[in-house]
Amino acid sequence: MPQKTLFRDSMYMKTRILFVGNSFTARNNLPNLLAQLVEAGGKGTLEWKLVSTGGASLRQHFNKGDVAALLRDASWDAVVLQEQSTLPAKNAARMADNVRDLNALVGQASARTILYMTWAQADAPETQTAISAAYANSGQQVDATVVPAGLAWQLCLVQEPQIILHDKDGSHPTLAGSYLAACAFYKVLFASRAKKIPTLDIAVSEAGQIALQECARQAVSAFRKGAF
Repeated sequence: MPQKTLFRDSMYMKTRILFVGNSFTARNNLPNLLAQLVEAGGKGTLEWKLVSTGGASLRQHFNKGDVAALLRDASWDAVVLQEQSTLPAKNAARMADNVRDLNALVGQASARTILYMTWAQADAPETQTAISAAYANSGQQVDATVVPAGLAWQLCLVQEPQIILHDKDGSHPTLAGSYLAACAFYKVLFASRAKKIPTLDIAVSEAGQIALQECARQAVSAFRKGAF
């Protein structure tokens, strides 16, 4: 696993990231939460674009051709890939194929692939082990950076059970859940060595944000050590 911050630490830096996924990325505007963290943390500016279709798998995005078109028409530093939420546990081999094919497009565009590890549904917490392994193995196969947001969720559900991460459907994130994922992104991509993750002016209490920040730090550290 990469040990260093992926993007250079500079308040003058502009980073461009293309996000590819579905409502797990779009809900609560995860890319914008990350952009706020980057600005608040003095890590420059994050410019982003989201390609999202409800319930879509990476294969559907690949077949549609929208990602390929965006990679041809604009320059990106990185592309975040988020697989359909249950596929990693149900068919890790198919996920790996999807990641491999999209990673080839990303590489042709001289960008870096980032895998957004998501979380288990509220009524199936035992599937997190398979989800985590699928993302870790896919990342290793294509030398991609993995953001272990799902592990941060798993940790938070145990350590901070008073914080509600799942929305009422038991699948999608609340704002707290999306902020936790954004903290994991920030820690992996922009602030590997930094101890502090910024708090934001959002509808999550400062105490809640601080607790979520700590869960993100612990999860990223554990993932780097292979403890998942």
